[in-house]
Amino acid sequence: MITHHSSPSSGNVSHESASTHVTGEAVYIDDMPVSEQLLTGRVVTSVHAHARITSFDLREAKNVPGVHAVLCFKDIPGQNQMGPVVHDELCLAIDTVTFIGQAIFLIAAETEQQALSAEKLIKIEYELLEPILTIEQAMEKNNLLGPPRAMERGTPDSALRSAPHVITGELRTGAQEHWYLESQICLSIPGEHREMNIYSGTQNPTETQILIAEVLGISMNEVTVEVRRMGGAFGGKETQANHVACWSALLAQATNRPVKIRLFRDDDMVMTGKRHRFLTRYEAGFDEHGMLLALKLELNSDGGATTDLSFAIMERAMLHTDNAYFVPHMAVLARVWKTNLPSNTAFRGFGGPQGMAVIETIIDRIARFPKKDALEVRNKNFYGIDANNITHYGQKIENNRIHAIYARIRESSDYYNRRKETDQFNATHEFVKKGLACTPVKFGISFTTTYLNQAGAHVNVYTDGTILINHGGTEMGQGLHTKIRQIAAAEFGVSLERVKVNATNTSKVPNTSATAASSGTDLNGAAVKNAIDILKSRIAGDMAVLFSEMHPDTPSRREDILFQDDTVFDSAHAQRTMHFDDVTKQMRLRQISLSASGYYRTPDIGWDKQKGWGKPFHYFSFGMCVSEILLDILTGRHTLLRADIVHDAGKSLNPLIDRGQIEGGFIQGIGWCTTEEIKWDNRGRLLSHSPDTYKIPTVQDIPKDFRVEFLQDAPNPGTIRQSKTVAEPPLMYGLSTWLAIKDAVSATRDHQIEPDFSLPATVEMILLSIEKLKHAPVRNAR
Repeated sequence: MITHHSSPSSGNVSHESASTHVTGEAVYIDDMPVSEQLLTGRVVTSVHAHARITSFDLREAKNVPGVHAVLCFKDIPGQNQMGPVVHDELCLAIDTVTFIGQAIFLIAAETEQQALSAEKLIKIEYELLEPILTIEQAMEKNNLLGPPRAMERGTPDSALRSAPHVITGELRTGAQEHWYLESQICLSIPGEHREMNIYSGTQNPTETQILIAEVLGISMNEVTVEVRRMGGAFGGKETQANHVACWSALLAQATNRPVKIRLFRDDDMVMTGKRHRFLTRYEAGFDEHGMLLALKLELNSDGGATTDLSFAIMERAMLHTDNAYFVPHMAVLARVWKTNLPSNTAFRGFGGPQGMAVIETIIDRIARFPKKDALEVRNKNFYGIDANNITHYGQKIENNRIHAIYARIRESSDYYNRRKETDQFNATHEFVKKGLACTPVKFGISFTTTYLNQAGAHVNVYTDGTILINHGGTEMGQGLHTKIRQIAAAEFGVSLERVKVNATNTSKVPNTSATAASSGTDLNGAAVKNAIDILKSRIAGDMAVLFSEMHPDTPSRREDILFQDDTVFDSAHAQRTMHFDDVTKQMRLRQISLSASGYYRTPDIGWDKQKGWGKPFHYFSFGMCVSEILLDILTGRHTLLRADIVHDAGKSLNPLIDRGQIEGGFIQGIGWCTTEEIKWDNRGRLLSHSPDTYKIPTVQDIPKDFRVEFLQDAPNPGTIRQSKTVAEPPLMYGLSTWLAIKDAVSATRDHQIEPDFSLPATVEMILLSIEKLKHAPVRNAR
């Protein structure tokens, strides 16, 4: 009999791969042992942002010793397409290239050096075409990726005309590189006949399976995609991991040998998409107390060269332009523009940060008119509990936690006393200024493409009492598999050591949705529970029969059979109990199946994309963050002195992992808001393409005083074990740091003049903003 100790209900369980991560024993794709037949794959890409291919010659490259294949678009046996939603993304360019880094040729060789030698011998001629490299250039040429989208509630035009005060403006928010530690990678191994086994760093194994089958010209049941773990993803591997997977599969099919493609960091940054840049224009009406009356927004995003997920991302941005605030009259018009840059893609928050940034800017500006602290104005405009609780797209805000969080963080952060201290400090210091800001987050949880809100799982129970789980979610360091283990152990009433979660595999759990939209635990955890409920029902039914056979005078009933503390027992007859190990052996002897598939789909949601109306989200996550910074106005450098976060995680499945997600998300958010600036030159070449030119946050950017707490006594109804997801919402806490910097800049003119501010607040942008303030006139609302 196996001895077990861990209690799944304890919550604070370490990440299931923590020890192997620390020791280096965790196996990533690049660590997998492969036979001596393994070939290295290399992608030859465009060096021009927009050009016509007039000719190419691959003959010399194919003759390099050690080279087994050099492929072009003509060698693709299936569809030359890998667009995940719209088929507008070529696997290999045909006669035109539309961004620097676009794939044109593929090389498979025995060594990387041989592949590089072959690449140098490829002859290709281009005719240069004019590129479109900015949102403004795309707008000027009306170069849309698709039709505009709109949402509207009330009569915003007339409400603006009658509003006592109106402000207008625009906000630019920058791109962001995912900077996952493990770059894009895939290992493809041919099997029998037309089979292809794919080991991919993908967040979306089923989509990867579909696209590989289409590109290779085979059926989906010939392609198996497996994901054990990824070294980070953040949305960058939701669709764009498909690229290296399709390319390596093509080379593996052409050579009938295993092929691995692992992108070099600089190449990864050049070739892949980023968080979407946005240019947002706004007009907001409000009263003398700072209450929002009407709002009109025009969102413009840089989609890049192809569609990818740009419209879903724009949709979520539109759905989050209210953040936590009720606006009675509101209109949002959105356009996605096509440029000659790599297709921008999913990134943690998925449009939410861009939408929230503009409303937080507006609230910050409104607060200057009545000369109130911005937090007071925020509190006045929060969605209500019983009234003013319908969003601009028609969803009722249920279980609104924002007021409880506001009350808690106001007290725990001592916000208003610190505001006074900040003002006093700034009055007595000329060259250093403090800034303080508090911002909320209300983030909707579900895929807005409604059919994606489904998941599957498969659970096997073995006769030694151990349990093996397969589910459709993927592990990228966020702790999904750990939470699934906890859910399984808790639902089965057994200790954690009994449960193992296996690699995600399309041959075991088919037709899965991406691990994205912060839905991984919600969907897959519920599917696992469904499978376990099926198994428990079977086991309970037969255990009732078994106990009745042992005690025929007082039969046991199925409904009285419970699972707890590694035992199965009859709650009506306490002496009737059997250890879980013995139960599983009995089930085998009694011919009861110990394997079950589970399924879950999110209930009670529905969304009309065309009307922009409905209930797209199962629930909302809430939270607030206070940031305090110290700014050197001579250098533009800031120090994050303190951050206070109160976050709503429902009844947290694992506070240890959730705290890590909150802290990590916040730091990634301040990276987007402060240091992470992406620049291209006027030819479309990425200038910030390596760690020495692109500055992600370091240990020096972590708050000197970092306080994170969970909202207490706030279980979430209708979800797995009353929990809430954590993954994406904390990134938006970074906006509090951005606005704290703006507050410090504003203090250089005693808050009499509003700074000209964009995102990210780099050192350069801060210094330029301070310089402009020296000569800027006072800018008021109407």
